[in-house]
Amino acid sequence: MKKLLAFFMALFLCAGLAACGNKDSTPAASKKEPIKIVVTNFPEYDFVRQITGDKAKITMLLKPGAEAHSFEPSPKDIQEISNSDLFVYVGGDSDEWVDGILDSMDKKPGKTFRLMDAVPLYEEEHVEGMAEEDHDHDEHAHRHEDHEEHAHKEHAHEHEHEHGDEPEMDEHVWTSPKNAIQIMEKLNAAIAEIDPANKDLYQKNAEAYIAKLQQLDKDFRDVIDHSQRKEIIVGDRFPFLYFVKEYGLSYYAAFPGCSTDTETNPATVAFLIDKVKTDNIPVVFHIELSNEQMSRSIAEATGAKNALLNAVHNVSDEDFKKGVTYVDLMRHNVEALKEALN
Repeated sequence: MKKLLAFFMALFLCAGLAACGNKDSTPAASKKEPIKIVVTNFPEYDFVRQITGDKAKITMLLKPGAEAHSFEPSPKDIQEISNSDLFVYVGGDSDEWVDGILDSMDKKPGKTFRLMDAVPLYEEEHVEGMAEEDHDHDEHAHRHEDHEEHAHKEHAHEHEHEHGDEPEMDEHVWTSPKNAIQIMEKLNAAIAEIDPANKDLYQKNAEAYIAKLQQLDKDFRDVIDHSQRKEIIVGDRFPFLYFVKEYGLSYYAAFPGCSTDTETNPATVAFLIDKVKTDNIPVVFHIELSNEQMSRSIAEATGAKNALLNAVHNVSDEDFKKGVTYVDLMRHNVEALKEALN
């Protein structure tokens, strides 16, 4: 009897161990860690989350509410980049730290994606009335004027192969919804290459958001094509070059898109005040997270309205927590332009 009892206990124990073994092994085979994607700013963050949904852990280095052009990565940020499956950045002045960091890393991210490689680029403009830039930039502009044809050819070659002349190209490529569509398509392809198991889901998600971007583009065209004027004035930095080129708008602004000096400039304020009065401009714009000093001064002197035109560099902490999207912010611009152009 004792031998029989021992036999059944051994049999029960073996069965239990086998069951436990099977219970542990099944999830282990099916479990997969979310892919890790690190991005530098909000447009990239939104594009990536629209594609991946809950299939990726996304880290945005630029904190909500922070100024994009003065960002410097912390040691923790560098570690996040190193451990990522995909690192997405813009390129240009605000990301000038990236190349040095990537070159110095022992362990590099699995893949990198640079927004300025996804679309055709425009050279940063310095229009009439705009505050003078820093000495280095002025010196560069002078050299560019002296050797315009040669520099243009040289830049095209270097951009294709080495990106040697990035600082003179405008980096705010996402401000055109048409560009946003191209970025989404290429970003989706890059993510699917990293995680082919979810390729179909990513494609479906990307197509759904691209449809929203296409509608956004149509709405901008409807507003601008039927407007009374085709000119905007921005009493702030001007990160909208790709936007105005896409929709055929002219503009005057206080500073170039990546200017580091945004102190109130009396000569620029006087010029823009005169422009608002002469051209009967009803709205003077500022960009998000701005101190609004210049746009407010111009508005007060002319009776124009001081209003926000979103460049979507970044969002407030409140909006970030609410889940505000690129499309949400650009839809605000559709309504803002209805008033500014009529």
